[in-house]
Amino acid sequence: MVTLETIVAFTKRRGFVYPTSEIYGGIANSYDYGPYGAELMKNIRDLWWKTFIQQRPNMVGLDSQIIQHPTTWVASGHVGSFSDPLVEDKKTHKRYRADHLIDAWVKGYMSTTRVDPSKSDPVLDVAINKIAKATVESMDMKEMAEFIKLCKITSPDGNELTEPKPFNLLFETELGTVAGEKSKVYLRGETAQGIFANFKQITDSCRVKLPFGVGQIGKSFRNEITQGQFVFRTFELEQAEIEYFFDPEHSDWHELLEAWKTDMMRFVTNTLGIHAENLRWRRHTDKERTHYSKETFDLDYHFPFGWKELWGLAYRTDFDLMAHMHHSKKSLEYVDSATGRKFVPHVIEPAVGVNRLFLMALVDAYVQEDLGEGKSRTLLRLKPSLAPVKVAVFPLQKDERLRTLAQSIYRDLAQDVVTEFDDAGNIGKMYRRQDEIGTPLCVTVDYSSLEEKTVTVRDRDTMKQERIPIDALHQYVLQVIRT
Repeated sequence: MVTLETIVAFTKRRGFVYPTSEIYGGIANSYDYGPYGAELMKNIRDLWWKTFIQQRPNMVGLDSQIIQHPTTWVASGHVGSFSDPLVEDKKTHKRYRADHLIDAWVKGYMSTTRVDPSKSDPVLDVAINKIAKATVESMDMKEMAEFIKLCKITSPDGNELTEPKPFNLLFETELGTVAGEKSKVYLRGETAQGIFANFKQITDSCRVKLPFGVGQIGKSFRNEITQGQFVFRTFELEQAEIEYFFDPEHSDWHELLEAWKTDMMRFVTNTLGIHAENLRWRRHTDKERTHYSKETFDLDYHFPFGWKELWGLAYRTDFDLMAHMHHSKKSLEYVDSATGRKFVPHVIEPAVGVNRLFLMALVDAYVQEDLGEGKSRTLLRLKPSLAPVKVAVFPLQKDERLRTLAQSIYRDLAQDVVTEFDDAGNIGKMYRRQDEIGTPLCVTVDYSSLEEKTVTVRDRDTMKQERIPIDALHQYVLQVIRT
């Protein structure tokens, strides 16, 4: 598998991802999406929205504000319990997530003892076996503190650590123009609460009947401790979340969960074209699962830094709507039009980070291909519908007649698909550059094009070329990129 270092260097070099404010030294855990990264992110968003909102008859969309009434986050539990286990290096005062340090230490210990069993410690083995039966994430603060002490885990700099303590992830800010009259608000920690807060307005204004879902894509903000996993974990992230409301008396939540698992896996493998062997489902343990969830699954992807959560799926019961009813003193009950029965719906939540889908797509598609005779090429085997650029158009030579025809073809294709025009002159280098950014098709205009009205079309994956009539080119391109 490709290394994370390779992906980071590649995305910067080819205009997918840049460090934020790099000219000023950058900001940890913060990245900007370059021209090709912005296109790839848009394609992922559009495919998710089309698949889960537009093509499903019982779904509607929403776009709620990033800053909401602060009581929203009290009701949701974020103010009181939205935290990570933080430890601090007693000398450098650098902060780390305790569960991540424990996980890294366990992996290092297991690796060492496999090579040299004599370095195994029976006491540590017992402690590690307890973790193996659950997960590091399911440990509470006390258990983490005891494990760190028992195993003498230090910071990456080799220094003693403080005991773990909760670190709230919400970003605070203030609204108001006069000092002393400002009110504290929060940047949202997730997009879901905007859906719950608007539940009553949606049911009153739209013709929705249970079961139905509300989805939205938007920015969320988390004051993350962990650094060093590129766009996988950042302060500012983009989420695509759905709250699927249903009547627990008429719908079996087990069946709904299984249906969503099928749809989520189909989207990742079929729509995004990800290799199935790099995906797995993992059920949360009872201890790991959040208190409001009756069942939780993670769809994990095998990233360069290990198996990590890509997409979460949780049965949240009626916790959120009930909590907002309690704090707002407003009814969020649903009225069954057939029976008149009033009740608070239950909800299933599929929630995914678009940034993680983005990183997964790059990792899964990145290929270093050996062409033989000491030659190789780098390419992104992205599914055509995901590719930032769909087709590139080149004049073979720096001849004004070829350039004029190539530009005419470019303008025609650009009406419907993202198209690039390049007349650098070296056809081999132009092909290689498009391979690297994942462009499925390259169109070359040569002297035969002037006479025969045909062009050479090259396929990214096979490198095979064929002559296509210019008047059939537009339709040909559209057929290919829709596969």
